[in-house]
Amino acid sequence: MSEFAAPQLLVKAEELSGLIGSDSVKVLDVTTRLTGSLENTARTRCFEHAHIPGSVFFDVGSAKGALSASEAELPWMWPSIDHATANLRAAGINDGDRIVLVASTPRPGIDSGTMWCTRAWWTLHHMGLDVAILRGGIEAWRDAGLALATGPQVDPAPGNVTISATGHHARALIPDVRAALDGAACVVDALSKDNYEGRDPGYGPRRGHITGAVNMPYLDLITAETAAFVEADEMNALLSQRGLLDGPVVSYCGGAIAATVVAFCCALMGNTNVRVYDGSLMEWTRDPSLPMTDPSSA
Repeated sequence: MSEFAAPQLLVKAEELSGLIGSDSVKVLDVTTRLTGSLENTARTRCFEHAHIPGSVFFDVGSAKGALSASEAELPWMWPSIDHATANLRAAGINDGDRIVLVASTPRPGIDSGTMWCTRAWWTLHHMGLDVAILRGGIEAWRDAGLALATGPQVDPAPGNVTISATGHHARALIPDVRAALDGAACVVDALSKDNYEGRDPGYGPRRGHITGAVNMPYLDLITAETAAFVEADEMNALLSQRGLLDGPVVSYCGGAIAATVVAFCCALMGNTNVRVYDGSLMEWTRDPSLPMTDPSSA
């Protein structure tokens, strides 16, 4: 029976319950409920109605949120060191803290708690922080009979965290994707089969997938959209079948959010040679010179 190569990246509800109250463990709630303009309303509509005691709401989901570049044209692009540091310190994060990311899924099929946890993990991990994800999300916490708090959070004392500037190696840009397509890495599309095959509207002026990419729908890697990851045996089989554990990988989706689910699962299974294409299809589809395949048009 397979086991996760990096089990420390996941925390169970009962384990987290035992850590609550430790000065060196910080719980960041990254629940996301987006509006049409990509603003995250989860703080008032979700967090204040039910959250893990002592957790701090951390807005990763907004287009220009806590871990996204405020000056970029596209949403959710990799943030500057100053921007990320300021938001982490405001959330009370100190050097040496262990961060546990939690989320709920307000609207399944729309607001996946999984991908917002993995997006935050991807960024923070590669900025040198000790970070894990609550497996099963806030739903698992509730199902375990553990208490939830209500009302506004008590704002934490400012933290003193410093982060690494080397995290940019975790993201891929257009030249990196081109090189991967020429054989430097396996390119993987984390979206649904319908999107991959062009039956869904997609994320820009062109449908389908980047030519040469394999399809690993992120929803196949979970049993519910609350970071309820499949067991190691199944995950190993799914990733191995697509060649995602054998060497370099570049993962993409619509806006570099769902792509981090595949990247996180690769890390769980021991492949850390993975990058996420920052612009993903929101960028790629705009340039007609970049190769795409739309099976639905055949």
